[in-house]
Amino acid sequence: MPSPFPGMDPYLEDERLWPDFQQQLIACLYQTILPGLVDRYRARVCQRHYVTEQALFTSIIREPRHEDYLEIRQRCDGRLMTLLEVVSPANKTTPEGRAIYLEKRREGRTAGANLVEIDLLLQGQPTLDYSRQELPDWDYAVAVTRATQPDRYEIYTATLQKRLPRFRLPLAPDDRDTVLDLHTAFTRCYDKGGFANKIDYTKEPPPPLSDDDRAWLNDLLRQCKLRS
Repeated sequence: MPSPFPGMDPYLEDERLWPDFQQQLIACLYQTILPGLVDRYRARVCQRHYVTEQALFTSIIREPRHEDYLEIRQRCDGRLMTLLEVVSPANKTTPEGRAIYLEKRREGRTAGANLVEIDLLLQGQPTLDYSRQELPDWDYAVAVTRATQPDRYEIYTATLQKRLPRFRLPLAPDDRDTVLDLHTAFTRCYDKGGFANKIDYTKEPPPPLSDDDRAWLNDLLRQCKLRS
């Protein structure tokens, strides 16, 4: 069964579901990218590991984290051309997660790579600081930073009530972009991960919603017969 939402499903922000979702989404993006890469490039799924700490009464709860991301490198010399990240809740809500995410971004910039950052989270502090002036409101965004224009962002956006965007994935400066359909990758990920059977849509979603979005969500789930 597909997700009842037209775009991103906010129930996937559940801390029990997100790690599997992020891993599945990276895998689906990898499979989508791979056929479009010429022999000049190779793509690989990488993983970072770290531990977050949270105070609970008189104890410290330590939780290991594992986050996948994508690298696209030139075959001839192994040079990093494009780094693709899917931002995790820990990257936006914990000091450790934010620090390791920003460090990887700095590594990408230092290597002269393009950066693609996919933020499908309503919770937490944004990892990118850019002006929203003269731009429509959005809930989710893909930010593309080209190595040739490191101070300029290309922003592709969506709201909770809209389809996820298509975006341009840059490669070498003398090569054409690859166009990726994030919504198609999300749909494949949701299906392959069997998330329809893991989510209880009778409950409220984890992230906070505006009154308008909450009313829209309740009506949508009733229409899909997932709520009475």
